[in-house]
Amino acid sequence: MVGLVSATAAGRRARDRLAAAWPEATRVYDTGGEGGTAGTVREAVTRAFAECDRLVCFLATGATVRLIAPLLGGKADDPGVVCVDEAQRYAVALLGGHAGGANDLAHAVAEALPGCRPVVTTATDAAGVPGLDTLGLPVEGAVAAVSRAILDGEPVRLVRHSVLPLPALPPNVAEATDSATQSDGGPGGRGADDGYTLLVSDRAATPGDRTAVLRPPTLAVGVGASRGAPADEVAALVGQALADAGLSPLSVTELATVEAKAGEEGIVEAARRLGVPLRTYPAEELAVVPVPHPSDAPLAAVGTPSVAEAAALLACGEGAELVVPKRKSAPEGRAAMATCAVARRRHRGRLAVVGLGPGARDLLTPRARDELRRASVVVGLDQYVDQIRDLLRPGARVLESGLGAEEERARTAVAEARAGHAVALIGSGDAGVYAMASPALAEASADIDVVGVPGVTAALAAAALLGAPLGHDHVSISLSDLHTPWEVIERRVRAAAESDLVVTFYNPRSRGRDWQLPKALALLAEHRAPHTPAGVVRNASRPGERTTVTTLGELDPGTVDMMTVVTVGNTATRTVAGRMVTPRGYRWQESR
Repeated sequence: MVGLVSATAAGRRARDRLAAAWPEATRVYDTGGEGGTAGTVREAVTRAFAECDRLVCFLATGATVRLIAPLLGGKADDPGVVCVDEAQRYAVALLGGHAGGANDLAHAVAEALPGCRPVVTTATDAAGVPGLDTLGLPVEGAVAAVSRAILDGEPVRLVRHSVLPLPALPPNVAEATDSATQSDGGPGGRGADDGYTLLVSDRAATPGDRTAVLRPPTLAVGVGASRGAPADEVAALVGQALADAGLSPLSVTELATVEAKAGEEGIVEAARRLGVPLRTYPAEELAVVPVPHPSDAPLAAVGTPSVAEAAALLACGEGAELVVPKRKSAPEGRAAMATCAVARRRHRGRLAVVGLGPGARDLLTPRARDELRRASVVVGLDQYVDQIRDLLRPGARVLESGLGAEEERARTAVAEARAGHAVALIGSGDAGVYAMASPALAEASADIDVVGVPGVTAALAAAALLGAPLGHDHVSISLSDLHTPWEVIERRVRAAAESDLVVTFYNPRSRGRDWQLPKALALLAEHRAPHTPAGVVRNASRPGERTTVTTLGELDPGTVDMMTVVTVGNTATRTVAGRMVTPRGYRWQESR
């Protein structure tokens, strides 16, 4: 919950704007007036600081500092605090930039208030370097020291015991091979040269004063228990199993068990103490998981020969490794009531297929920006890479190529993901529309994670400039016959013409392909009148943008090239005030 505190009329107006934009996520703390919940600004800030995860103060930074100073507890517990000035020009992340979420909140506030700009002074954010505490992973050890070394350009060894797709790190962070070091940040945490180390590991090492450890989400613990098993017994068993195997509890993502034990208090409480969710599986799913130690007892009790081992393996998915076989608890003076096993998931690389939109920076989606910042490897057409190069993190590897190398780019992106990297494969518009998603996903198998990031297509960008030509059913057809036989393209154009669909033509005309567009327009003309509205948009949302609303009979193919999108209306499309409009077909429109 985000607490909102203001002291002036201007602040209250901005506060109310945020409250209206985020109705489910904000709580207003009034500072007097009818129905006020707090009498003074100090009382409002004090309550909000105690009750909310984050806080936006529409106050001067100095005033806010004085108000929150007596309330500060610690970095891990304090809420993030953002200050907004009287004129709403700046949203300043004042406290808890990373741990408290103030940096993200400052950006969100700036987006919600017109003309406002975020002010973030955290060193890693200012330098474009991912903060070790912002990667969504537990991190321990010398986090501040290693972060400072990364920022200062000092050599930092990256040692990975787990394949984990990390964002781009600066060039001074060099991946170490097993032969290059005998130290992995274990007890003492010092390498052979006493340098700084960033360790990615689920092993229970004790980091020293120059080692930071990122704990990857690699482990799942399967648990079985008799009815009434004490939580202390279950929790002690899990803790001892991890300790004996040299595994970190911070890498455990879940406790897993059979559905019949979903309400078993001892298991529920053990998951709570470990700080992970409890995940359950039907007995019939667990029964088909091959395990090394099946037993008749759980088969008779809950319908599966294995609970602990099968649940751990199933939670970790394909390729899981059983690192701790089934073991029983060891209470004094009575029979064991709990079993557990630990599995390790095989982490995979990550391929994000990112649509950059039609070209304008403000049509690049926030999700696409996030994926570009997350990527350690970016693959794309050279001219598309140039559009977003400034958004990449320092140290990101860029693999670019020219026109005609689509297959090569797809294979490269998949190969880099299989090597364990976080890869962004970029394309214009939406990457799934006449772009790189199709060839890349044809290459990608189930051994990598794939994320699709939608983008604004050229057809949509052009339609917005033309008016509302896509108001009813429509189709997009590429006129490029480099990979698709013209006979197939012609058949599709005829079908669209006969079906009275609005048609958008991609790749309409080039120097070597100058007859396809006239032929396609002639096919449409067999079913549509010459006065049917048509639109020609060149460089939609880019420099040199040009929009023309004309008719099917008057459209000049000579004005069209590969940077152009051509849209031809259906028999209901009309021109209104110079804009193309295709009626949706609502009943209330029939009388107009």
